[in-house]
Amino acid sequence: MPNIKSAIKRVKVSEKRRLQNASQKSALRTAVKTAESALNSQNVDSAKDALVAATKKLDKAVTKGLIHKNAANRKKSRLAKKLNALTQA
Repeated sequence: MPNIKSAIKRVKVSEKRRLQNASQKSALRTAVKTAESALNSQNVDSAKDALVAATKKLDKAVTKGLIHKNAANRKKSRLAKKLNALTQA
Protein backbone atom coordinates (compact mmCIF):
# COMPACT_ATOMS: atom_id res chain seq x y z
CA MET A 1 0.00 0.00 0.00
CA PRO A 2 1.47 3.37 -0.96
CA ASN A 3 2.33 5.93 1.71
CA ILE A 4 2.78 8.98 -0.52
CA LYS A 5 -0.33 11.04 -1.13
CA SER A 6 0.06 11.20 -4.91
CA ALA A 7 0.66 7.44 -5.09
CA ILE A 8 -2.52 6.82 -3.07
CA LYS A 9 -4.45 8.96 -5.55
CA ARG A 10 -2.93 7.13 -8.52
CA VAL A 11 -4.11 3.80 -7.06
CA LYS A 12 -7.66 5.16 -6.69
CA VAL A 13 -7.67 6.67 -10.18
CA SER A 14 -6.21 3.53 -11.78
CA GLU A 15 -8.81 1.32 -10.12
CA LYS A 16 -11.64 3.61 -11.25
CA ARG A 17 -10.34 3.63 -14.82
CA ARG A 18 -9.79 -0.13 -14.81
CA LEU A 19 -13.42 -0.72 -13.86
CA GLN A 20 -14.65 1.76 -16.45
CA ASN A 21 -12.49 0.20 -19.19
CA ALA A 22 -13.68 -3.29 -18.24
CA SER A 23 -17.30 -2.18 -18.46
CA GLN A 24 -16.84 -0.53 -21.84
CA LYS A 25 -14.90 -3.49 -23.22
CA SER A 26 -17.63 -5.85 -22.04
CA ALA A 27 -20.30 -3.73 -23.73
CA LEU A 28 -18.19 -3.74 -26.90
CA ARG A 29 -17.91 -7.53 -26.90
CA THR A 30 -21.66 -7.83 -26.31
CA ALA A 31 -22.42 -5.53 -29.26
CA VAL A 32 -20.13 -7.53 -31.57
CA LYS A 33 -21.65 -10.84 -30.44
CA THR A 34 -25.15 -9.44 -30.95
CA ALA A 35 -24.21 -8.40 -34.47
CA GLU A 36 -22.76 -11.83 -35.21
CA SER A 37 -25.84 -13.64 -33.90
CA ALA A 38 -28.09 -11.34 -35.96
CA LEU A 39 -26.00 -12.16 -39.03
CA ASN A 40 -26.24 -15.88 -38.30
CA SER A 41 -30.03 -15.66 -37.90
CA GLN A 42 -30.31 -14.53 -41.55
CA ASN A 43 -32.44 -11.49 -40.58
CA VAL A 44 -31.12 -8.66 -42.76
CA ASP A 45 -32.87 -5.74 -41.00
CA SER A 46 -31.79 -6.68 -37.49
CA ALA A 47 -28.32 -7.52 -38.79
CA LYS A 48 -27.95 -4.04 -40.30
CA ASP A 49 -29.05 -2.37 -37.05
CA ALA A 50 -26.73 -4.56 -34.98
CA LEU A 51 -23.85 -3.86 -37.36
CA VAL A 52 -24.35 -0.10 -37.02
CA ALA A 53 -24.41 -0.40 -33.21
CA ALA A 54 -21.29 -2.59 -33.17
CA THR A 55 -19.46 -0.23 -35.53
CA LYS A 56 -20.27 2.71 -33.29
CA LYS A 57 -19.02 0.85 -30.20
CA LEU A 58 -15.82 -0.20 -31.99
CA ASP A 59 -15.09 3.36 -33.12
CA LYS A 60 -15.75 4.67 -29.62
CA ALA A 61 -13.41 2.05 -28.14
CA VAL A 62 -10.63 3.17 -30.49
CA THR A 63 -10.96 6.81 -29.47
CA LYS A 64 -10.84 5.81 -25.80
CA GLY A 65 -7.77 3.63 -26.36
CA LEU A 66 -9.43 0.35 -25.39
CA ILE A 67 -8.50 -1.46 -28.60
CA HIS A 68 -6.14 -0.78 -31.47
CA LYS A 69 -7.42 0.99 -34.56
CA ASN A 70 -6.50 -1.89 -36.87
CA ALA A 71 -8.22 -4.42 -34.62
CA ALA A 72 -11.44 -2.40 -34.76
CA ASN A 73 -11.17 -2.00 -38.53
CA ARG A 74 -10.59 -5.74 -38.91
CA LYS A 75 -13.67 -6.59 -36.84
CA LYS A 76 -15.82 -4.05 -38.71
CA SER A 77 -14.60 -5.40 -42.04
CA ARG A 78 -15.39 -9.00 -41.14
CA LEU A 79 -18.87 -8.09 -39.92
CA ALA A 80 -19.56 -6.02 -43.05
CA LYS A 81 -18.32 -8.88 -45.23
CA LYS A 82 -20.80 -11.27 -43.55
CA LEU A 83 -23.61 -8.75 -44.01
CA ASN A 84 -22.76 -8.31 -47.70
CA ALA A 85 -22.80 -12.08 -48.18
CA LEU A 86 -26.17 -12.25 -46.43
CA THR A 87 -27.70 -9.52 -48.60
CA GLN A 88 -26.34 -11.15 -51.78
CA ALA A 89 -27.96 -14.49 -50.94
